[in-house]
Amino acid sequence: MTRLHTLVAIDGPVATITLNRPEKRNALALDVMQELIDDLEAVATSDATGVILAANGPVFSAGHNFADMAGVSLADARHLFELCTRMMDTVQRIPQVVVARVHALATAAGCQLVASCDLAVAARSAGFALPGGKGGLFCHTPLVAVARNVGRKRAMEMALTGDTITAEQAADWGLINAAVPDDRLEAATLDLLARATRGSVLSKAMGKRGFYEQIDRPQEAAYRTAVELMATAAVSADAQEGIAAFLAKRPAVFAAPRSTRSAD
Repeated sequence: MTRLHTLVAIDGPVATITLNRPEKRNALALDVMQELIDDLEAVATSDATGVILAANGPVFSAGHNFADMAGVSLADARHLFELCTRMMDTVQRIPQVVVARVHALATAAGCQLVASCDLAVAARSAGFALPGGKGGLFCHTPLVAVARNVGRKRAMEMALTGDTITAEQAADWGLINAAVPDDRLEAATLDLLARATRGSVLSKAMGKRGFYEQIDRPQEAAYRTAVELMATAAVSADAQEGIAAFLAKRPAVFAAPRSTRSAD
């Protein structure tokens, strides 16, 4: 696959996808978003058990590319934001755990991308913003992901004021998992990913899928979804191996990643 705006590296169980358009502040232009979707879908079928989403340059991502929207028709604008939604959904659809490693400012759709990841770690010098509130284009779609992380009042504060919040605030509000010293960012991200991917790959893939299926449903519907997933999981080979290993007081031996995982 020819990549123009991203870099992909797989080191054992960890795949790292890096936005690599620093001269454009890693803006999520149409071709960048399509490339990132392709990268995620390719990694989904690999032996990697976890994904780090990173970026090069002075900005993690400045969000949408305004050049894509200048003089745009309604149909083209709709296509742009539908593709962006597909990218965010792909992050959550692939079976691997996806961790954002945020070294710098993430704004608008860049902030949305961080919020869409399963986990996120940021350097203390990083910042997060939904700046549309300061201009003429409100951050409608970024607010969907951000509000599902930080709650209504804080999401509306970010969206209405457009102010940048610090990494420490982002951690306190629930937008990211941790804010760490800049020189500890890579190590802290790898540590979180290692802890989040230990155990059965099949179990984690089912768990990720189930979480996103139930999280925004009413409690009764959420339990219906969770009960069916839990029952299905309980009779799986990995679950039975884990139970048998526990009862026998021995280490569990789970199935190899590729043979047990699906991106669907």
